[in-house]
Amino acid sequence: MLNIGVIGYGYWGPNLVRNFNETGVVQVMAVSDMNPARLQLVKQRYPATRTTINHRDLLTANDIHAVAIATPVHTHFPLAMEALKAGKHVFLEKPLTETTEQARRLIDEADKRGLILMVDHTFIFTGAVRKMRQLVESGELGDIYYYDSVRVNLGLFQPDINVIWDLAVHDLAIMNFVFDQKPVAVSATGMGHVPGKPADIAYLSLFFENNMMGHIHINWLSPVKLRRSMIAGTRKMVVYDDLEPSEKIKIYDKGITVSERQALYDHLVGYRVGDMVAPQIENHEALNFEARYFADCIAKGEQPVNNGQAGLEVVEILEAATRSMQEKGCTIELSAGS
Repeated sequence: MLNIGVIGYGYWGPNLVRNFNETGVVQVMAVSDMNPARLQLVKQRYPATRTTINHRDLLTANDIHAVAIATPVHTHFPLAMEALKAGKHVFLEKPLTETTEQARRLIDEADKRGLILMVDHTFIFTGAVRKMRQLVESGELGDIYYYDSVRVNLGLFQPDINVIWDLAVHDLAIMNFVFDQKPVAVSATGMGHVPGKPADIAYLSLFFENNMMGHIHINWLSPVKLRRSMIAGTRKMVVYDDLEPSEKIKIYDKGITVSERQALYDHLVGYRVGDMVAPQIENHEALNFEARYFADCIAKGEQPVNNGQAGLEVVEILEAATRSMQEKGCTIELSAGS
């Protein structure tokens, strides 16, 4: 049994406590939050769980082997570093850190101490995203043309990060998991519409070494909530709608065919229209799956797929995209893709 402490019981913390407790292999021993009213909610729901306003009580407790951190992004690095130095495995809410330098320092500290550092990229544990990875790996889609995503809703405005760091992080983690290649450059444009608040709408374009590209639209000012992604390949195309209750993945046997004519460089483009298939997708709560995976990685001493390096690669793109947005969409090269 893995004994864990949770730091932060605000928006995401309650989900972490519930899912860790429901795994059957993890026990939440203590919860820390600076708001006593939040701790009272913990006591009402989990009477046996210790509560404290001082997170260091979790780090010094001998019966706690790991900590999950669900606090604002600017606190991720100091809290995670303190936990690692205390000998605790760390499960850290996304994004991993504010900067790539901070991410590298956490990775080095975890490696030096033989500890697991996992970033909470929840979507890669959904049945739909795992199905997309399977389709790409098997070659059923053919060579990939693009990944295109719309992730918009009305709010929730974040106090310390812009919309890119809040919403685009999901699609960047999905792309990093589904495709075996990394982007080599990014361009971003965006705008803030609330005085004193960060950018609330943005568009990211990601470039790869071949003809593949990615595009992500994120928005806090949408009248509707959309969570839809497309992957287009030379053979088939996929639409992933996370808000669809049953048929989250639809595979379309559609595309183009290009045939050469006799004249040099003269091509004819035709269209192929076949069937649509909605495969059966494994139905499970992604966060519960991820929580069990965290415990399993610790037990086996194995690096998770969403380890510190995966978090670093996403943070590098987020950093570069923010810089690009500040410079009116200029293209920023990425070292992770090289």
